[in-house]
Amino acid sequence: MRKFTFPALLLCFGLLAQTAPLAFLAFDTRAAQPGRLPDGWRIKLTAGTPDVSVIGDGQGYVLRMKSRSASFGVERGVDIDVSKFPYLDWKWKVAELPRGGDFRHSRTDDQAAQVLIVFSDRRVLSYIWDSTAPKDTVQSASNIPLVHIFAFVCRSGAADLNQWVTESRNVAADYSRAYGHSAPNVKGIRLQINSQHTGTEAESYFGDVAFRSAP
Repeated sequence: MRKFTFPALLLCFGLLAQTAPLAFLAFDTRAAQPGRLPDGWRIKLTAGTPDVSVIGDGQGYVLRMKSRSASFGVERGVDIDVSKFPYLDWKWKVAELPRGGDFRHSRTDDQAAQVLIVFSDRRVLSYIWDSTAPKDTVQSASNIPLVHIFAFVCRSGAADLNQWVTESRNVAADYSRAYGHSAPNVKGIRLQINSQHTGTEAESYFGDVAFRSAP
């Protein structure tokens, strides 16, 4: 077995530190506790009654949301310089899609799972798991004047139902694509579910959510 001297070990760890991507964990399954939201997170209710819990799962302690003709989520404030942390990674699982959901029409604008990123200029990127809209659809998702929300369909339909899926997005590049200029700091993040427009039910789960310096 090869032996390393103490200076060599220090050099090795230094190289690892330089090459490993830095990260800010917005939702950490290892630090979460059952029965309560992690520090900094709060429920944001739009319609209906929220059904939110932190439960044990193979991923650790994960966030579970169940919507019955409701719209709600959990959110927290952050201050992320996307020039340093341009990548957003998260894990999600959908157990039930809102029947007939399609974000492209206001009367069916329901999704089992959304990740919304709010920037300091109040513009928003929405990464969604839609029931109907095709994967990789990219378009405005706001029907209200002066409200800027741009949606990216990451998953569509039931193909990956009941499976944990990992996503990775360059939010700095996505912001520039959506709004035509460089992204300011991220000021908030929301994990959301809604089924109030279709009057149906939906269920989803979220694991680790992190901003990273590299993919």
